[in-house]
Amino acid sequence: DMIEHGYAERAPSDDNSKPGMKFYINHHGTRHPKKRKLRVVFNCSQEYGRQSVNKYLIQGPLLTKDLPGVLLRFQQEPITVTCDIEGIFHQIRVNPEHCDLLRFLWWEDNDPSKSLVDYRMTVHLFGATSPCCANFALKQTANDFEGEYREQAANFIQNDFYVDNGLKSVPTAASAVELVKDVKAMCHQGSFNLHKFLSNSKEVIKNIPQSDRAEGVKEIDLDLDKLPLECTLGVQWCVESDSFEFNIILQYPVHSELCI
Repeated sequence: DMIEHGYAERAPSDDNSKPGMKFYINHHGTRHPKKRKLRVVFNCSQEYGRQSVNKYLIQGPLLTKDLPGVLLRFQQEPITVTCDIEGIFHQIRVNPEHCDLLRFLWWEDNDPSKSLVDYRMTVHLFGATSPCCANFALKQTANDFEGEYREQAANFIQNDFYVDNGLKSVPTAASAVELVKDVKAMCHQGSFNLHKFLSNSKEVIKNIPQSDRAEGVKEIDLDLDKLPLECTLGVQWCVESDSFEFNIILQYPVHSELCI
């Protein structure tokens, strides 16, 4: 998928890279216990000759908003909306002269019976010591296109995203529908795809295309079914009651599970 989307490419056979400007990164697949998607993880802290990619990357300023603040603002108003940016790090290109520092080995034509060949990433990697690049690009998108959309869309991007997760509360369902439309269009201008939208208002959900909805509400009957439980920013969100819940597993003296 990464190769088909242009996030990775086969490295050129003619080696014109400068001395010291080539590095190979180990990678492996991993699955979240509650999700089916296979993720490729690159180990940017892996050392060879006491050197690693992360040793040479500047972390940059902390542009991520405070997590408790994002969650508290999410509960300020009666109508809540959440969303996710699809592959945020893969939307940020790496300068061409730096791509050879992100080389990896993979089978030719994705066929394990063939020989290993050199590939290289063309985009930033999740796990590299430069998370501010993605945050900066997202916030710059809000600055660049603020004049074309309502002010609340830019404010949402600037203040209510925690990396790739957006959480926002607004006074009415109508304003939430406007916000979803504007913020998705604004992010599209910066080549970010907002998806997995969810709201505690069924009226808002009905105004969101099914393809852009969170998985838990794509197939339910919004007139009859209750809204599901979702995990957002590490806490369990009961969408129907718009409240946070916490599962507590008691290891001693009795094995039991409580829901608060």
